[in-house]
Amino acid sequence: MKEYGTVASGFSLFSGNAGLKKSIFSVLFFITAMIFCCTLPGAVAAEDVLKIGGTGSALGTVKLLAEAYEKSHPGIRVQIFPSLSSTGGIKAVLEGAVDIGLSGRLLTAEERGKGAIQREYAKTPFGFVTHGKNSVSGLSTKELVEIYEGKRQIWSDGTRIRLVLRPRTDSDTDIIKRISPEMDQAVEAALSRQGMLMGVTNQESNDLVEKTPASLGTSTLAEILSEKRSLKMLSFNGVQPSVKALADGTYPLVKHLYVITTSRTSASAKQFISFVDSPAGRKILSKNGNLVSEDGSRH
Repeated sequence: MKEYGTVASGFSLFSGNAGLKKSIFSVLFFITAMIFCCTLPGAVAAEDVLKIGGTGSALGTVKLLAEAYEKSHPGIRVQIFPSLSSTGGIKAVLEGAVDIGLSGRLLTAEERGKGAIQREYAKTPFGFVTHGKNSVSGLSTKELVEIYEGKRQIWSDGTRIRLVLRPRTDSDTDIIKRISPEMDQAVEAALSRQGMLMGVTNQESNDLVEKTPASLGTSTLAEILSEKRSLKMLSFNGVQPSVKALADGTYPLVKHLYVITTSRTSASAKQFISFVDSPAGRKILSKNGNLVSEDGSRH
């Protein structure tokens, strides 16, 4: 079982809107419980514990950064929560439940209005993944449209394609819908079909693809490398996802990764973010499928 799977009482592998609603409720319950516990009378302040949470896309690499940070900063412990989603991580920061949020999308005007501040620290190739033993090596936009529409249901070896979807509101879904107008419509068609496999979090989606023969889902190079996933990342329109291809513009699908803070963010949290930007932090990011953002990159 992967370390970043889910909050034990909340997430599991759901299919359809009922599972998504339950998952969203669980995130909100988790955040509320954290706030409640931190404000109990007599609660002990743990200034040596740095709390981080948010999008599952960033958890694997941030865990590696945290391990390195703890070694160079004795007495500091970094606590990384299971996937809260980008929205959950942003909410958690605003409510004071975590010190640093992790997001895979831009802030909304409402979130900015509430005091959320974001800074891009890296980006990573986003793409389509399949079971490690699947013989397919790449897909075109036309083939993907046919798969999501339900018109192409069989791989070339005769096995049935098992499509793993993400929730309609997830940033990963938004990325693939932006590939083309036809892809937008195809994704909506897939989301409307009954009985589809649904990975509510990044880790759930990766788990499903890993254990389902003939599967097809989405992930990032950073997730695959940092979490040591046995997934095959497919070429897209003949271009293999890589940091180099992302840097030179030949690979078009990208997941932007942000740290979320507020004007109240502590000095210890800012120190961790500085470590992420340091040569040691940038080396960890680069080694694990991230194209490191230029210093001071903000959105």
